[in-house]
Amino acid sequence: MEEQGTGHVVASLGEDSGYVPYTAFSAKTSYMNANPEIMQGFVNALQKSMDYVNSHSAEEIAEAIKGQFPETELDTLTTIISRYKEQDTWKEDLIFEEDSFTLLQNILEEAGELSERVPYDELVNTTYAEKAK
Repeated sequence: MEEQGTGHVVASLGEDSGYVPYTAFSAKTSYMNANPEIMQGFVNALQKSMDYVNSHSAEEIAEAIKGQFPETELDTLTTIISRYKEQDTWKEDLIFEEDSFTLLQNILEEAGELSERVPYDELVNTTYAEKAK
């Protein structure tokens, strides 16, 4: 709609909501304990991607990811990425903070998808993110 001139963004959910961990991964404690090198390598790779988006232009990022979005024009990708950068959408690290965890649970609860809250300390492990390089 923006490209066609028939609409424009009036608000951004990401900007108004705070840091919501839209992308996350999970692993069993037994797997993490048995494979710490794999876990750290995976998290290091994710951190490297965060470092990339925080140190490159919207144009460079769009060019790097365009193969993942073959139906989307490069200019459109660049516009979207520029908006993310302007809104400070991407954090600089992968540490899943308690405030974000609480916000996520609030969203899931309000949507009727969460029947019981889980304590942050029982579910979240930031060890690998804290060591990521």
